[in-house]
Amino acid sequence: MKTRTSWQQKLQKEAKIVDVPPSWIRRYGTGKMLIPRPLDLDALVRKVPKGKLVTQDQLREKLARDYKVCATCPLTSGLFIRIVAEAAEEDIREGKADITPYWRVIKPDGSLNEKFPGGVERQAARLGEEGHIIGPAKGRKPPCVVGFEKCLQEL
Repeated sequence: MKTRTSWQQKLQKEAKIVDVPPSWIRRYGTGKMLIPRPLDLDALVRKVPKGKLVTQDQLREKLARDYKVCATCPLTSGLFIRIVAEAAEEDIREGKADITPYWRVIKPDGSLNEKFPGGVERQAARLGEEGHIIGPAKGRKPPCVVGFEKCLQEL
């Protein structure tokens, strides 16, 4: 019977640099695009201190600068941020103290990530414990951090 790959194992993927796909040239221009390593995202999120936040866009822009490419793939970055979050939850279940504070990653508009472990409820609870105020959901959009712009961490 095949055993399931742990989230920690999924963090080990390697980075790749590829040409910007033709359908994305309009948005990102021609050049190279990074398919990041989940560990790169994990390392950046670990640098976000309590009380601060970072957006997914900020993470992608920082990685693009670090790898000297014009963009970081938004699709794989989103998937890999989820891997970072799930790996952190594995660490919590194993009793580890030093975990990646994935709940400090928000969407560019300040909204919470419904795909994180425990959904927006758990992310809102963790952010609330750190002093952030969470506003209600609006229509189909998830809840968001009130005044998030003041809390953004420079990367």
